[in-house]
Amino acid sequence: MITKQSLNPNLLHAEYAVRGPIVIRAQQLEEQGRKIIYCNIGNPQALKQKPLSYIRQMLSLLEYPELMKHPEIVKMYPKDIVERAKQFLQKYPHGTGAYTQSAGIPFIKQAVADFIHKRDGIQTNKDNIILTDGASKGVQSALLTLLKSSEDGFMIPVPQYPLYSASITLYGGKQIPYYLDEENSWQLNEKILESSIEKARVEGINPVAIAVINPGNPTGAVLSLENIQMIIRFAKRKRLSILADEVYQENVYDTRQKYYSFAKAMYEMKETDVSLFSFHSISKGFLGECGHRGGYTEFRNIPSEVMTELVKFQSISLCANAVGQIATYLMVSPPQPGDESYDTYSRERDGILGELKAKAEILGEKINEIEGMTLETPHGAMYAFVKFQLPQDPSVDFGTMSDEERAAYEAKRDTDYCMLLLEETGICVVPGSGFGQLPGTLHFRTTFLPPRDEIEEFVEKLREFHLRYVKKLEETYQLVDA
Repeated sequence: MITKQSLNPNLLHAEYAVRGPIVIRAQQLEEQGRKIIYCNIGNPQALKQKPLSYIRQMLSLLEYPELMKHPEIVKMYPKDIVERAKQFLQKYPHGTGAYTQSAGIPFIKQAVADFIHKRDGIQTNKDNIILTDGASKGVQSALLTLLKSSEDGFMIPVPQYPLYSASITLYGGKQIPYYLDEENSWQLNEKILESSIEKARVEGINPVAIAVINPGNPTGAVLSLENIQMIIRFAKRKRLSILADEVYQENVYDTRQKYYSFAKAMYEMKETDVSLFSFHSISKGFLGECGHRGGYTEFRNIPSEVMTELVKFQSISLCANAVGQIATYLMVSPPQPGDESYDTYSRERDGILGELKAKAEILGEKINEIEGMTLETPHGAMYAFVKFQLPQDPSVDFGTMSDEERAAYEAKRDTDYCMLLLEETGICVVPGSGFGQLPGTLHFRTTFLPPRDEIEEFVEKLREFHLRYVKKLEETYQLVDA
């Protein structure tokens, strides 16, 4: 019989913190009747964000076209929605139950190309776009495509979304962590990048790509154009491909900040030697359609023979799911002014983004009022990476610890904190060690997706818990020291 020891060791070593032991315990407590405030994962509709009417109206007609044969039902839909559904079925009469072309339905890929052109003012070839089952599948395909040997490595941010570390471990590659600059709004620091890649090369690792998340997960940071340009120049010097995770591009709340795509920056720099994989998804932004699993990867500076291999890779899975492809189409080609559905669409979109902005500001203001906690108000995405301080155990001597021992000690500290936070308050967050953090610092990641009243409740419960937790630790350490 199969045993755990007989499994692929890469699977055993892979870790995915956002659905780890704390979340399992939260679900157990919920089954026991406890109220849980889930702040562990970016899953908007599970946290009471309503789906956009436009998306669901279109999907209902495309999933069951028979509805359009009944005048009394058609009257329930905006006229432009019905007309678009009919046009879609004319272009793609096979319906949602059939396989599509491997790289995706061609006119949807063209719609994605048009979306990028409108967003950035740059030309985009639909043949350099592959529709995927969410951005995660695109990222994993890129990692597998670039991984030639077990000594190949990928530069990943710290803190990072654990999709990257888990997938690299699963596929047998090497991680090359680089620390984001917390003191400089979580931007990338060129000296840190240089140090990280040189350290990896000394260890015999062959760097092949750098992953960048913008806007950031878990930090909520928005990278400046200058920072993106620096990254592109760095990648060119080091002969790295760029994996640009841009799934939160619609989520920018600070009017002083602006989202810049890597594609546009490379175009303006006239950079043609750096290969770019850029990812987008229907799960984030203001759509929150996580369950439909749709997204795309756009490729730049990729030779045609390489694109052929990438499409072949996609064809091994036949194609992305058809409904996810349709939802991606709806994301990139929303209602326009003059359409009957436009007012509802724009009201729902602006309402979602407005609420996210307000909740980000609540976190930024209230958490910084808690003694021993700091947070730069998130400028984008839907996460906050909260830094907190705990009194130091006088019995612990870091000078005698290896780096691995210190990391394990600090991971236990933030995990114990987050687990007790859950047990006492019902708040479910993820320890910072699950994303990576600078030695000597402690963090946790929270979303600000729950309704505003739950976010306000979250902050007040967090304040009371933190002060109580710190006081108890101080009393314990005083006894030890005595």
